[in-house]
Amino acid sequence: MNVVIIGPAYPLRGGLATYNERLARAFREAGDEVRLVTFSLQYPGFLFPGQTQFSTEPGPADLSIEVSINSVNPWSWWRVGEQLRREKPDLVVFRFWLPFMGPALGSIARRIRRNRHTRLVAITDNVVPHEKRPGDRPLTRYFLKACHGFVTMSRAVLADLRRLHFRQPAQYQPHPLYDNFGALRTKQEALQALGLDPQFGYLLFFGFIRAYKGLDILLEAFADERLQQLPVKLIIAGEFYEDAAPYEALIQQHGLESRLVRATDFIPNEQVADYFCTADLIVQPYKHATQSGVSQIAYHFERPMLVTDVGGLAELIPDGEVGYVVKPTATAIADALVDFYQHQRETEFAAGVWARKKQFSWSEMVKALKQVAVD
Repeated sequence: MNVVIIGPAYPLRGGLATYNERLARAFREAGDEVRLVTFSLQYPGFLFPGQTQFSTEPGPADLSIEVSINSVNPWSWWRVGEQLRREKPDLVVFRFWLPFMGPALGSIARRIRRNRHTRLVAITDNVVPHEKRPGDRPLTRYFLKACHGFVTMSRAVLADLRRLHFRQPAQYQPHPLYDNFGALRTKQEALQALGLDPQFGYLLFFGFIRAYKGLDILLEAFADERLQQLPVKLIIAGEFYEDAAPYEALIQQHGLESRLVRATDFIPNEQVADYFCTADLIVQPYKHATQSGVSQIAYHFERPMLVTDVGGLAELIPDGEVGYVVKPTATAIADALVDFYQHQRETEFAAGVWARKKQFSWSEMVKALKQVAVD
């Protein structure tokens, strides 16, 4: 099968690019011919809250990546759509995560459909965005109406599709493991690589920082007097995608500075293993969510997790087996963290993670995309 994946990829950085590149390798492992088509401009600078959209690491030499879509230039949408209309690939997989991308991706999809051969399937990270803005729904509908089918990585997003009356074939398939960040390392090796004191335990908050991810709730929880008595520090590893001042105020209010490890820049791929293998527990205190790639990195590195019971997060984290599922409140999070350390649950939960990680397969994601395409 001839497959094209449209979405973020190198030279863009971040979780979406990492996912799409790993998916391309999975298609190739299945015997398909595959290439990626990505953005020359993903976001205008004034819309991008981080430091840079582009990777400073070497590009993946084993993948074919075409950099050609400008998200605000309709001429580029027509050109890419027309090229693929003429080429007639068997399958085009779109990655859709934000209404802002609806006009570009929807226009490309409509152009491709004119060849009456190519099947268009979208991996829909979100249908209802985390941070809602006027115009979200029509922009999202414009893209979704152009697709032949969908794969969602949480049942919550699948339900959103049906709630919005999209009746194309759709299938839930869990987010596969992020197994491209290297092999597991011992905690001692990881601590040494990061220069951290092995006399402390470490909790990890990982990923870019936005309001919906609940770092403020976690800081409130970490101020709990019971946790202050434990030799535990919180690692904050990820770039601020919004004003850091409210978080700094919480840190100062609760006197947390000496109990934090700050790594608030973009974490390059080669350092991800060290942060996860250092951690006793990965904490995702989200206020709302659909799914999270952070969980799938944690599964790969066999680390216990704490997630809040919002969106689709709890679908992949059996409470009491691989970690905790709690309410998105500081008290509930603090109670779980105290239980984790007081009852020394790391070994028990890590064994549970190891037992369940095998179900999150890239080959199953490839099968789901192909199945939806022919339904």
